[in-house]
Amino acid sequence: MTEENILGTGVEYEKIQYMVIRLGDEHYGIDIKYIDNIVRMQHITRVPKIQNYFKGVINLRGEVIPVMSLRIKMGLPDDEYTNITRIVIIKLESDAAIGILVDEVKEVVTLDETCIDKVAYDSKDERTNYITGVGKNNGGLISLLDMHLIIGEKEPS
Repeated sequence: MTEENILGTGVEYEKIQYMVIRLGDEHYGIDIKYIDNIVRMQHITRVPKIQNYFKGVINLRGEVIPVMSLRIKMGLPDDEYTNITRIVIIKLESDAAIGILVDEVKEVVTLDETCIDKVAYDSKDERTNYITGVGKNNGGLISLLDMHLIIGEKEPS
């Protein structure tokens, strides 16, 4: 089928909203249905004997929330805190909330499946393990994160 045939059939494509975050020079998208809150950087209390990508915990309105470094988890250089660094509180369906550190929260974009390309799995590139696809938006590319893999992944023992 050609693109004309598909577009001419009146097919409705599912539209998904993603919050675009920045880590270094790269833009990543998080499905907005998982985002519970966005908070400014605050004091993170260290917790001993946890994975290196966990920075510690924060107290958010009486709830203790673990905070992870998305940069370290994805094999990038350690976080540098600035006045635009944010902690994005993620809540998956049945799991407790978890905070992820991001360099910057950019915007919310709406993408439909015609704007998203699947990515080829590359076992050598740690980042591609966590990416479900690449979205095309206004001439830019947004790597779409699989939050279930990022948050739910167990470390090898």
